[in-house]
Parts: sequence; structure tokens; C-alpha cells
Amino acid sequence: MGEVLVKIQPPDHPVHMPEAAKFSPQVESEIDRHLAKYPIMRSAILPLMFIVQRERGYLDPPGVQYLANRLQLRVTDIWEVATFYSMLQTKPTGRYHIQICKTLSCKIMGEGKITEHVCNKLGIRPGETTADGKFSLSLVECLGSCGTAPMFQVNFDYHENLTPEKADQILESLE
Repeated sequence: MGEVLVKIQPPDHPVHMPEAAKFSPQVESEIDRHLAKYPIMRSAILPLMFIVQRERGYLDPPGVQYLANRLQLRVTDIWEVATFYSMLQTKPTGRYHIQICKTLSCKIMGEGKITEHVCNKLGIRPGETTADGKFSLSLVECLGSCGTAPMFQVNFDYHENLTPEKADQILESLE
């Protein structure tokens, strides 16, 4: 058999790479302090992702480009990590991100009832954000609170042993 050569053509239009995000000197200093802790820059990826997410609301393309530049990684390396962890957001989320645990212990103890109740109360489904941008709702894998199921996390705060009434109290305290 003969050798087959395939000529690959470059795209007709240039690939658009977003301009990297810019941060205040205070944030840059915080990032520098994290980088100083790690002998290999790549190891700082998670703490830096949290900083970018905190500053920009989520990991948007300019924030991801910034991380790739700063850590000397490919953009795809950043996206691979960003899409793996449920605590990293790759689309805008509400001021309060409600993450309902959907794994076995929570499911057995009433996750479905809690999810239905929260959806009805907020008028959104999992993966959506309220029109006012106040609440986002997600179903996530185990949050490690199986002994206190069902539970959800609002931003970084755990709320356990949920009932519809307790969920109402929590949501009303956020309004």
C-alpha cells in the first residue's frame, strides 16, 4: 500500500481568542501569593480558579485565557479542570447558588421532594437561574453529608436534614 498524504488547510477565518481578563493590583497580589506557595505553577490552578470566579462571577472565556497565560498552560487545560468540579461555574450563576445533592443517601431520604419544592418555590428547574439573577439551582453529585440527608449547599454553606419547611426558611432568609 502506498502512503496517503492529507493536506490540512488552515481555517478561512482566524480563530478568535478572547482578550485575557485584567484584575486589580490587589487581586494580582493575591494571585502572586498563591503562586509563591507552589513549586510547580500548575498546582495553583484551583485556588486561582476560585479567585477568578469570585472576581468575575464565573469562569468566563477572558478569565480562562488569563489563567492559561498566567499558569503557562493551554486554554483546554483550564477548561478540563473547570468543567470537572461542581464548585466551579462556567456560566453565570445567581447570587445564591443552590446545589442539591442527588446521590443515593439524599435520594432515599427525600431529595426528590426537596428538589420539586425548591423548583416550585423559585419558578426554575435545575440548571436555570431566576430572572432577577438572585438564585441558580443545580443538582450535584455527593456533597459528603450522607448522614444528614437530604441536604443542599447555598454558595459554600451546608443546610442539612432538609424538609420543605426548612428549605422555605433558608430561602426566605436569603431574600
